[in-house]
Amino acid sequence: MISGELRSSIDRVWDAFWSGGISNPLEVIEQITYLLFLRRLDDRQTLAERKARTTGEPIDGSLFGEGEGHLRWTQFKNEAPDVMHRRVADEVFPFLRQLGDGSTYGEHMKDARFTIPTPALLSRVVDMLDAIPLDDRDTNGDLYEYLLSKIASAGTNGQFRTPRHIIDLMVAMTAPQPTDEICDPACGTAGFLFAASEYIRKHHPGALTDGRQREHFHRSMFHGYDFDATMLRIGSMNMLMHGIEAPDIRYRDSLSEGASEDAEKYSLILANPPFAGSLDYESTSKDLQRVVKTKKTELLFLALFLKLLKPGGRAAVIVPDGVLFGSSKAHKGLRQTLVEDQMLEAVVKLPSGVFRPYAGVSTAILFFTKTDSGGTDEVWFYDVQADGFSLDDKRNPIETTDLPDVLQRWKARDTTERDRARTDRSFTVPKAEIVAQGFDLSINRYREIEYEEIAHRPPLEIIDEIEAIQAEIARELGELKVMLR
Repeated sequence: MISGELRSSIDRVWDAFWSGGISNPLEVIEQITYLLFLRRLDDRQTLAERKARTTGEPIDGSLFGEGEGHLRWTQFKNEAPDVMHRRVADEVFPFLRQLGDGSTYGEHMKDARFTIPTPALLSRVVDMLDAIPLDDRDTNGDLYEYLLSKIASAGTNGQFRTPRHIIDLMVAMTAPQPTDEICDPACGTAGFLFAASEYIRKHHPGALTDGRQREHFHRSMFHGYDFDATMLRIGSMNMLMHGIEAPDIRYRDSLSEGASEDAEKYSLILANPPFAGSLDYESTSKDLQRVVKTKKTELLFLALFLKLLKPGGRAAVIVPDGVLFGSSKAHKGLRQTLVEDQMLEAVVKLPSGVFRPYAGVSTAILFFTKTDSGGTDEVWFYDVQADGFSLDDKRNPIETTDLPDVLQRWKARDTTERDRARTDRSFTVPKAEIVAQGFDLSINRYREIEYEEIAHRPPLEIIDEIEAIQAEIARELGELKVMLR
């Protein structure tokens, strides 16, 4: 976690943005992202210069041309606020837009806009960022996560931030491997991708010491798509701050025609796709329409995931509850596909307040493996009642959480979980029973409710007791009257 001093500094700068007229939290993060990228460019140039001096060879791939030294972070950060503001607005940002340094980061900077309104605010932001040691990956990542946690309102197209603890649960349950190719086709701020990278760093440190695996980790393991340019910039910087050199973060409308061109490419999909509405048939991929004839985005994304996964590839995706029990032909058909043609492994029901204050929709996490030949023998269900935070708009931390228990029971789903009663928090349901229920995947369809027999006293006995109490009250009131005369 970032230090209290750095957190306070970020809070002060954030407040300064708002008082300075920038009230959109995404815009605040975007402006900070640009400045972080500019500092990174200067650090890369400094490293290249140091290497050239040591080897006596020319600088390999200089980022700043002849006469552009004044555009470097180390130069403009020391200028007077007025001079710095003019230079950044009139020279640095035009340089940034045409840079195209060959990385995914440079590609997303080509339409960068400078909107910091005052020299004083720019000076404060630059001073804050200059004090952060960017060679410390943990600090960088925590800084950016703290910035992203300040997104306090939903964006357009149903975008909202998935809570980190839910992401971590999904990553831990799918256990990414060093050989995986991981994709989030609706990546937003790339939370799932960087969480997967952190899991691999922790559980498979050898992936960063072996040359070939390290190259895969930095350049071909992580793939994210979005059609929001702001999200692409923020997501790319999020990966950079977490130490990923060249992730594949690019523009793509995942549900449009040609969106499934990466068919059977990925071994793991982690996603919380938008499910805010429906699309026109004309603008939706015909490949996906052949899988499921619908306009609903949540069903189309599930069809897309099945297209993108390799045989044997696995997925953990968040869906609205309607996907579990919807009665339309498209809903039933897609659930049948998951149960009959693929291997549906688990349905983890989340409490309805998990995504507050962004949305109050009830959701669940589906875990499945693409086989194209079936394989579902039974499905494991878990009903999460608490996630460690209050389920109102404030989402204050609380002590109660089921998430560690979810992970523990998930690991035992092939052994002790099979013996659990349907009245428990988790249990397994045979495929035959799910088929008999029309492929309904709602947990309440299979849960058994245990009723306790309550013995009530006879009404006349209760009435006699009330009358005795009233008589006692009347007697004591009479005694009180006598005392007061």
